[in-house]
Amino acid sequence: MKTIISLLKEKFKKAALKAFPLLETEKDFIEIALSKSEKFGDYQFNSAMKLSKVLQKNPRQIAEAIVMQVNCDALISKLEIAGPGFVNITIDPKYLEKRLIEFFKDPLLGIDKPLKKQKIVIDFSSPNTAKEMHVGHLRSTIIGDCLARLFEFMGDDVLRINHLGDWGTSFGMLIAYMKQNATSILEGKEKTDLANLMAMYKQAKQKFDQDAEFKKASQNEVVALQSGEPGSLSAWHLICDISRKAYQEIYDILDIKLIERGESFYNPMLENVVSELEAKGLIQMSNGAKCIFLEGFQNRDGDPFPLMIQKSDGGYNYDTTDMAAIRQRIFDEKADRLIYVTDSGQATHFEMIFQAAEKAGYLDRSKVEVNHVPFGLVLGLDGKKFKTRSGETEKLIDLITKAISEAEIILCSKNPEMDLVEKEKLGRALGIGAIKYADLSCNRISDYTFSYERMLRFEGNTAAFLMYSYVRIAGIKRKTNVDIENLKTTAHIELEHPSEVALALHLSQFGEMVQILAKDLLPNRLTDYLYSLAEKFNAFYRDCPVIGSAEQNSRLLLSEACAITMNKGLEILGLTVVNKM
Repeated sequence: MKTIISLLKEKFKKAALKAFPLLETEKDFIEIALSKSEKFGDYQFNSAMKLSKVLQKNPRQIAEAIVMQVNCDALISKLEIAGPGFVNITIDPKYLEKRLIEFFKDPLLGIDKPLKKQKIVIDFSSPNTAKEMHVGHLRSTIIGDCLARLFEFMGDDVLRINHLGDWGTSFGMLIAYMKQNATSILEGKEKTDLANLMAMYKQAKQKFDQDAEFKKASQNEVVALQSGEPGSLSAWHLICDISRKAYQEIYDILDIKLIERGESFYNPMLENVVSELEAKGLIQMSNGAKCIFLEGFQNRDGDPFPLMIQKSDGGYNYDTTDMAAIRQRIFDEKADRLIYVTDSGQATHFEMIFQAAEKAGYLDRSKVEVNHVPFGLVLGLDGKKFKTRSGETEKLIDLITKAISEAEIILCSKNPEMDLVEKEKLGRALGIGAIKYADLSCNRISDYTFSYERMLRFEGNTAAFLMYSYVRIAGIKRKTNVDIENLKTTAHIELEHPSEVALALHLSQFGEMVQILAKDLLPNRLTDYLYSLAEKFNAFYRDCPVIGSAEQNSRLLLSEACAITMNKGLEILGLTVVNKM
């Protein structure tokens, strides 16, 4: 099923070519957009102003000539020229009726079927091994999962990569410290957890900075680890296993699926990548380090800012690993699109990686699309970086646990008789849903303020409001006791009331919103759509009685279309849908 915008573009392109045949040589000259106000119809044709330069005619005359050629058939009920040449387009409610019946047969819910299935690699979450996940990892994890779910829904082949920081100097420090102070753990005589590993890492870092002998021992451990020395490798595996178990607990709670490919995965490739870049003449020496100098990148003093591929001591770093990663993902994974979800502070780094990959011949942007998806900070109510009362960074597991607890308290206050098992189930769905939705409903580029009280409200643009709207639809279906699946094949939809038409139109625009989201990778597109959908459903529910009305079957089908769309939208956001609250 094609989106309405796609159908309109086809109609207006045919009409424009009939009116002005010389436009045959022009590309992408048809612009159709959603109307910003209902008084301007449902859609707008906005190309007349742009075409006036090409055709050397008044834009209103151009609009009039094109409108004369438009075949409205069953899609368009009214065309109206406004202002200097805008064309306001109103969709025929009878077309919407038929479209929604077809909607039930379409697993893509009205999205244009893609020309080909894409291989999309999404790099997200990516905590550092031996360190606890904190609120700073929240945005990458939630945003990345949402984008992965989006492309999976669209039918693409998605590879979800967790690019863990699991290699390098920090591990040399920790292993050296454990060999001196925690042999019982390394020998398997004593168990430990991630919190203890993190405490040992802090002590190791302090000792590394103050003790030259320990610093040398740590550096030797890095060499031993890279060369595969059994004792060092065994210690590294232990550290990784403990970290992995702690991270997986969080991923399981949040329902996040990832494939682990840390820095260690790319380590065997680094030497060859450096040699390859040298052979291509891209490497310049700078203070003993091997660097790539790229156009447009300078430090604060105005000097060229390099991408360092190999340090002066022969070691590798993030730049080396990311060059190896982009090469592997393009050549081995055969990716059509690469998406990196990290904080805004890494924007320059990825601009340099992409440009260097082009220079190296790894990246051809005409064949592979690359996107850095930056996001802002999570702030506390004081407007500063979100921290605990003691001033430390909030642990992600603590934040999640508290959100679930707060949700259970709210649910109990609304329904004191709620069964304990149901309270825990709903509290988990609402608490985790509130965290995800609060994050995704903000423009990811901006910072946002974290507030349990605000995110758990049942009013406004919140997870609770949407979940309650979905529950209301489920309640309507239960009360009518009608076989909805049978109704889909035997009944039809009739749109008479303006609230019915408004809801049907919005449902028909789901595919258009999804396609915009797939381009700009802003999840708040979806949350805004779903919030508007819930409001339009509530207006419909207020204005159009369903249960026992003469229009019950039609309105049940309209409600079902709303439920299906809301369910799929919440699923893409990563929220668990519930039928009772």
